[in-house]
Amino acid sequence: MVFAPGEKPGSEPEEAKLQTTSRRIVQNAILRAVQQVSRESQSRRRDTRAGDTARGSLRPGAGESAKKHEK
Repeated sequence: MVFAPGEKPGSEPEEAKLQTTSRRIVQNAILRAVQQVSRESQSRRRDTRAGDTARGSLRPGAGESAKKHEK
């Protein structure tokens, strides 16, 4: 094995630690990003439902009169 300047034989365990730590950092970042997207999606759905309720489109029978006239 050829070593780069400043690299010592036996540094493979250190490299393994760095890889493990790096992998853990990336996994945590991905997890946080997924959780944030999930929270934002839930918030958008709540906002959409609140807007629909305010406009009355969630009332039973809403929009039926328009459907009857389409025939």
